Parts: sequence; structure tokens; C-alpha cells
Amino acid sequence: MLGTSILLALREIRRHILRSILTTLGIIIGVAAVVTMVTLGNGVTASVQEQISSLGASNFIVFPVRTTRGTIRPFEEGDVRAVRQQIAGIKVAAGSVSASVTAFTNGQDWDTTVEGGTNDLLEAQSVKIAEGRPFSADELESGKSVCLLGVKVREAIFPPDANPVGSQMRLDDVACQVIGVLEPRGQGGGGADDDDVVYMPLKTVQRRFKGSDNLEYFVVKYDPDYAATAIQQSLVDLLRERRLLQAGEPNDFNIIDTAQINQALGAATGALTAMVAVIASISLLVGGIGIMNIMLVSVTERTREIGIRLAIGALAREVRLQFLTEAVVLCALGGLVGLALAFAASFGIAAAIDVPFVFDPVINLVSFLFAAGMGIVFGYYPARRASQLDPIDALRHE
Repeated sequence: MLGTSILLALREIRRHILRSILTTLGIIIGVAAVVTMVTLGNGVTASVQEQISSLGASNFIVFPVRTTRGTIRPFEEGDVRAVRQQIAGIKVAAGSVSASVTAFTNGQDWDTTVEGGTNDLLEAQSVKIAEGRPFSADELESGKSVCLLGVKVREAIFPPDANPVGSQMRLDDVACQVIGVLEPRGQGGGGADDDDVVYMPLKTVQRRFKGSDNLEYFVVKYDPDYAATAIQQSLVDLLRERRLLQAGEPNDFNIIDTAQINQALGAATGALTAMVAVIASISLLVGGIGIMNIMLVSVTERTREIGIRLAIGALAREVRLQFLTEAVVLCALGGLVGLALAFAASFGIAAAIDVPFVFDPVINLVSFLFAAGMGIVFGYYPARRASQLDPIDALRHE
């Protein structure tokens, strides 16, 4: 009986194809809008989390801030060493300085950033080397002029088929030897391009570009098995002690926990996505009302047909099942078309705004089932009305 009802429903939809398309338009738009919004929201969330992860997972980033006296007191290497040695749960602590430079080689130049650090800094920031090698202990200790290139710098100043490892280049007036090329990292958490950078030993950048042994910031990578709040409090206490801050005096430094930022941004974008999806789902309700309206019209148009079926022995529940099946099939077809449109729209928009396309089978399945369920909810009343028609009155209907 159900199979026959589905075939009759498809025949009826085909007989009034234009009306069926217009009827399901609300369902199509509703499903497409909900799935597209959720898919793009997932993509934006993944993009944001990837950017934050470029700062390193389970990391503290510590940097000095301007005090009430208007001065900024930089960190020293002794601060980093004390953090590494005196706080439990610290895996890596590494300082860094940076400067804006122009890279030159083979008659090509490119404005970029030179970042001074150690191999510990690369580890803390999850920087991987695609070609070449990391800094040696001797290079770090003596401050030799060697460098690691981000992929954007390599593409800008070296030929596509050339291997830059072992080549000589200049950063401003400082000559350096390329010892490695970094893996692509993409957009960074601070909005900067993490591929547009050159890494050199910390002492090299301090001496040749900054003229000071100070650190602009340092990164602390901690063991996730330890409580982040306890490590952060120990970090605050140690730095206050080393910087001779009195009780009640505000900190002259700030600490960013990348794990907390990741969680907070993920929760925020998830809530925003859910809100937008709820707003978009309103069109599903409008579409459901349209389904009910057209089914009531269909009952009126087919009153004589219903009367004939009841008169020759069809049961009321069979008539009810037929009209209910038509409503469900109509909504299900609208849901399938909406999913196809959502896939195409999500893929295109994600590429246009440069976020990953994150296919979520759960939201697609739920949207389809919800659309089909709308057929039951809004198709039941017209189906019940059709099943309750009096056969004699139905046969007299003009």
C-alpha cells in the first residue's frame, strides 16, 4: 500500500510540475540556507582554530605591556631561563625578536619579516622544516648568519625550480646562508602571513638588526597534563618576583593562553552559526505552511476522485495515507534539491572567502529528515480532511 501511495504521489507531482516546484520553494530555500550557514560556520571555525593553532597548541605567549609610567620593560634571556628551570610542567620556553627587512637575491627583492629564535621556538610554534635542517648548537651560540625561509619568501626571490638550500642571500645589508625551507603554515593568529617570514638565530637578529639583547616576547609550551591555570599563576608569580613588582602594583606584562583562545573562539563561532541557522530555518516553517495550503487546494480539486475511491470501497485511512504520502514526498524532494544547492553554494562561497569546506553529514541528514517531517506535520490536516469527506457529498461536488 505504501509503495502504491508513493507512485501515486509521484504521478500527481509530475502532473502539476510547476505548482510542485513553487510549492517546495520554501522547503528548498530553507534547507539550502540552513545547511549552507552551518557548513560555512564550520569552515570559519576550522579556519580560526587553524590560525590560533599556528601560534602553537598548549602555549602561553608572554609579552611586556606599557606601564602607568608610559614605559615598556622588555624581557631578558634570564627570564626565559628561569621560567624553563623553575616551573613544573614547562616543556619549552623560548624568546624571540623580529624586525622588518628586505630580502635580496638573484636581482629579486621582497619585503618581509626576520624572526630571531631558537629551535625551541620553532618547536613551540609547531614550525616544521620541509627542506634542509634546523639551526645547529654552534650557529645558535655564536650567532651565525644562517636562515630558514618561509615558502612565500622562497617563491618571491628564488626561481620555481631552484633549491635555495645552500644559497646566499641578503636581509638588508646582512648576508646569510639558507639552510632550510619551512613547510607552509598559512595565515597566522595575529593576522600576519606565517609563510612570509625568515627565521635566523636569536643572537644574530639581536646583534645585527636590533642592537640589543632584549626579547620582545617569549613562548612557553606546557604539558597539557598539567593544569594550565596553575602553570599560568606560577608564571605570573615568578615574573613579578623577577621584575620586582610590589604587592598591588599591576603586571607590566601580559599572558595569552592559546588553548583558551581556541576554545573561546570555537564556542563563539559555534553559537553564531547556530543562531544564523535558526533564523534561516524560519523559511522551512514558511515552506511547510505553503505545503499545507497547496494540499488543501489539492483536496478541493480532487473531491470527486476522493468520493469515487471511498464509494468503491477505499478505507478512510488509505485516503489519508495517500495525501500524507504526497506531502512527505513533496517535502523530501524539496529537501534533496535544497541539499544539492547547499553543497554547491557552500563549496563556492568557501572557496571565495578562503575558508575550508567542512562537509557535515549530520546536519545534512538532520535537515533532510526535518524537511520530510514537515510533510507529516503540515500534510496531516489536509490528509485527514480528505479522509473524512462524505462519499455522497464528494460525488456531487462540481
